[in-house]
Amino acid sequence: MSLIVTLARLEAVATGRARPIATVRHRHLSQRPLVFVPLTTAGEAGAPLGALVGTDRDAPRLLVVPQPRDRDLRFAFLAELADVVLPYLDSCAESVEAAERTETDPETGKRVKVEVELCTDAPQLIVPSRAGLDLVRLLGRSMRFRRTAEQDPDTPYPAPPRVPLLGRWLTHYGERARVPGSSLLLALTEVLSRHWATGQSGLEDQHLGALLAWIDPPEGSTGAEAAERAELARDADGQLLCPPAGPATDPAFDNRLLAPAIERYDRARTALAAAEDALEADDRLARLSAAEREIRDLVESRTRPTWDAVWRGLDLLRTLPEGAHVEERWTRDRWSFTGHRDRVLAGEPPQPRRDDAVTAANKLATREREQARLEAQEALDDPLVMAGRRLAGEAFAGEVTDAVMAYGEGRRPSPRPLVTVRTEDRPHLAERAKVYRSLGGRPQAAEFAGYEGAPEEGLLVLRILDKMGRGREPEPGSVPEKGDAVCFTLFEHEQRGGAKLPDPEETPWTHGGPPGEAAPEAPDAVTEEDVL
Repeated sequence: MSLIVTLARLEAVATGRARPIATVRHRHLSQRPLVFVPLTTAGEAGAPLGALVGTDRDAPRLLVVPQPRDRDLRFAFLAELADVVLPYLDSCAESVEAAERTETDPETGKRVKVEVELCTDAPQLIVPSRAGLDLVRLLGRSMRFRRTAEQDPDTPYPAPPRVPLLGRWLTHYGERARVPGSSLLLALTEVLSRHWATGQSGLEDQHLGALLAWIDPPEGSTGAEAAERAELARDADGQLLCPPAGPATDPAFDNRLLAPAIERYDRARTALAAAEDALEADDRLARLSAAEREIRDLVESRTRPTWDAVWRGLDLLRTLPEGAHVEERWTRDRWSFTGHRDRVLAGEPPQPRRDDAVTAANKLATREREQARLEAQEALDDPLVMAGRRLAGEAFAGEVTDAVMAYGEGRRPSPRPLVTVRTEDRPHLAERAKVYRSLGGRPQAAEFAGYEGAPEEGLLVLRILDKMGRGREPEPGSVPEKGDAVCFTLFEHEQRGGAKLPDPEETPWTHGGPPGEAAPEAPDAVTEEDVL
């Protein structure tokens, strides 16, 4: 946590209202996102109870599992979910544009540019909180290996054809959500917490109702008071007025309302199965329908407040202008979506349960590189974020007091101007340390040449190293002039790639490679939890 965020949290406590910690929006928001508000059964990980899902804030689709222990009802729920999500994914998969990508020529080994298709947009999924991200990954893990009757006619419990495909997409989105800066799958509480600091802990910020209460409290109330009501206030029946943001449910709801309703549903279903004539069956079917409607009403009563809160949070985020580098990161998300679409269309198998050593190392390196890139880009886009880096000694801003032309040594001396910057910041500069500034969207490097006078005077002498053109004289505007306001960072603006890893078939045996070939991924075995 930076000093700026700490100060903002203290100010939020003092004023009773969340304080902004960003001046721009650092995540992409689609014009038509798919909001997914799931609800799960207490004590059974991955056993769905219901969900609200859709792209229309006024007309969500309600999905319910009246008896979460029934495998057939769970499959029906997942099939309904696929009926909503897959068409939304397909709506972006069909519109493409031509783009260039650098690939390695298999014959020459050289890097060449090839023209490929790139989806013009990508679907975006929004869940209320971080727990929703975990559930998306869990659902993808539980669905993508399911066998269908078309794949294996002898499978004992075939899944609907759409279920494994949805599992592959949810797995991809869940993995992509772990890449810093990605916006394909967003937890709204994390996005809001990135832009506003509240007077409560980070754990309490995972309650969407409490977080929104701090950011936009009701008239005449402080954020702390509104958050306390959102977390604790109950009605005359002992039920929370603001249910949790899912997927967990409140124990009072489970014990007093949900469990009796499911018990009535079970009794009605058992009675229907024992009906002896058509008249009796019609009567008992009506009772079963009424019991199912009761459960649907209960699920909707728990999910609809969170559904409305998600859209309210999106409205708050849209009030912020989008950061300059957000579109660049969204383009990488589009590449990710397009790549997975191509793998699915090519008939490739589902993602494995465990990555091989090379894939795991590449994923880790990618996430580390994207984290450093995200931190650099957010600082460049947002003066408030940059202020935090300046306070940490990782950047400095000031005014140019002098600029002297100088040249480097060599057969063809290159311009190496010396620029003196007066700053009140205290950057952690080592001898000959490199610093960077943004010049037309590109990083220009400079070298710390020392102090002019005593270090306490704050006069830093920098030697400009690049981005000045190829001539003997620097191009106009490429060198700061006297009186210019400049900002240099000690961190690089662009991240370099790491060492190339070997191909999976050339991985040493110590890391799971040869000798021998890996066994093909087997589908999930049937467990006791699959049998009612």
